[in-house]
Amino acid sequence: MSPLVIVTADLREADGYRLHAVLDPYLAALTWAGATPLILPSLGAALDVGEVLGRVDGVLVTGARSNVHPQRYGEAPSERHEPYDRDRDATTLRLIPLALEMGVPLLAICRGLQELNVALGGTLITEAQERPGTLDHRAPYDLPNDQRFRLAHDVTFAEDSRLAALLGAQCIRVNSLHRQVIGRLAPRLSVEGRAPDGTIEAVRVSDTSAFAFGVQWHPEYWVASDPPSGALFNAFTEAVRTHAEGARGA
Repeated sequence: MSPLVIVTADLREADGYRLHAVLDPYLAALTWAGATPLILPSLGAALDVGEVLGRVDGVLVTGARSNVHPQRYGEAPSERHEPYDRDRDATTLRLIPLALEMGVPLLAICRGLQELNVALGGTLITEAQERPGTLDHRAPYDLPNDQRFRLAHDVTFAEDSRLAALLGAQCIRVNSLHRQVIGRLAPRLSVEGRAPDGTIEAVRVSDTSAFAFGVQWHPEYWVASDPPSGALFNAFTEAVRTHAEGARGA
């Protein structure tokens, strides 16, 4: 049986409706790696995430154009932090800690990495490109997607990085489409890799034996053509499959 992975959704408005939406590359990447994706609606407290996690085999926390609301990590909101998606925050910031508690494999991408850090007690920095010595990690929205998602800079992994071992490389080339970065690292996270300017690009949840990683780049976009991107999704799906087999055995 193909393992089931829930995929977090954005809440968007279109044509007078509220839509729970996921970009296709996330779903396509999971399918490519042999998993079956299920979109998780951003229903906040109305959703019993424990019930959901008990029935699935993995969690993919996706990227998004919106940012985690700054009140979630103790800062005052401003236009610089916008746009927001409070419904998504209310869902994912409950989902992530419970998934870790239950040992469900988790992969967090871009906004997902930031949600992982905030959910576990960390903070974020917005408009990071304005800091002296920091690369501009943004990508213009008016470019074709193949250009927006081009591989833009290196990520160098720590010597003891478990992610480097999974990918079979100590340094890889990644894309970059964000303006927020990790500020104070959550106590439960370990830094796995950094960009040349020191920006945290990859983390691991250090107090769990389950697969639990976050990356700031977008491996889903090049999963079929970029070896590290494919290796990351294959490693995640393998962990998901192992978790599913253990759950069925129990």
